[in-house]
Amino acid sequence: MSRPFGSNRLPIGQFSVSVNLSTAVLPYVPVICHLRKQLRSESCAPRFDSLRSMTKHKLFLLRHGEGAWNKENRFCSWVDQRLSEAGVTEAQECGRLLKERGYEFDIIFTSILSRSVQTAWLVMEAMGQEWVPVVKSWRLNERHYGALIGLNRAEMALNHGEERVKVWRRSYDVTPPPIDESHPYFNEIYSDRRYVTCDIPKEELPRAESLKEVLERLLPYWNDVISPQIKQGKTVLISAHGNSCRALLKHLEGVSDADIADVTLPTGVPVLLELDDNLRPLKARQLLGDPAKIQAAIKKVEDQGKATVNTK
Repeated sequence: MSRPFGSNRLPIGQFSVSVNLSTAVLPYVPVICHLRKQLRSESCAPRFDSLRSMTKHKLFLLRHGEGAWNKENRFCSWVDQRLSEAGVTEAQECGRLLKERGYEFDIIFTSILSRSVQTAWLVMEAMGQEWVPVVKSWRLNERHYGALIGLNRAEMALNHGEERVKVWRRSYDVTPPPIDESHPYFNEIYSDRRYVTCDIPKEELPRAESLKEVLERLLPYWNDVISPQIKQGKTVLISAHGNSCRALLKHLEGVSDADIADVTLPTGVPVLLELDDNLRPLKARQLLGDPAKIQAAIKKVEDQGKATVNTK
């Protein structure tokens, strides 16, 4: 195919290049190819590298639906609780929302706690994507709350003050008192055979964690297993827990140690992150769903640590 050129300057992207053209008709494709070769210089490289780095990847984070102990306002942590009736509904509604918006997943990652796995199953069922592979790891487990496991947050706020409870719940580098063998849930946790599947000996599993320590045990799994899937172009859903998702958000978005205390993720609300080729966010995280309902759900989570919460 031939194309006439009436000017001696030809725009290519943001460049305007002088060429020796007469009124003759020149072969279009060879000229363009020649000019592109001329443009392959060091001065052009940053421009093209920048364009390549803008490639979008989609990562979805999901805090599991409401669990039985969420409903009772107790620290659940590593105790294995299934979803409450409301939590089942949250997961199903999440799946329907994602389906309505046309999202499709290539792989799903969960913790090895039932509420995380159950949420993923319900979401996939509602989306009609039950066949999507699900990969489980303890490294996506909820934060280990140590001796606080099983305690009621509101009662603790009455006994210790709301600020102290907020530090235990939401701070970055404060570790709660560790669980020991006298704790009523110690044997239930550490005799559970699911922890035989971990990539470290059971004796080395945490007895309490700060959010910082959650991130430290999560990052190797993110770097070695999850992020390569995203870089291959796969759309990934991580169905996990409030703190494992917050830890990952802190890492990806560069949230400060102080500000992470104010990041709240409600149950059953999907969070969309659009990432470049280096897995850096291209825009602010998006909580998907009805804004009024999301704000109400966030307030519900934040109120859990207040002494005024009615726990009946």
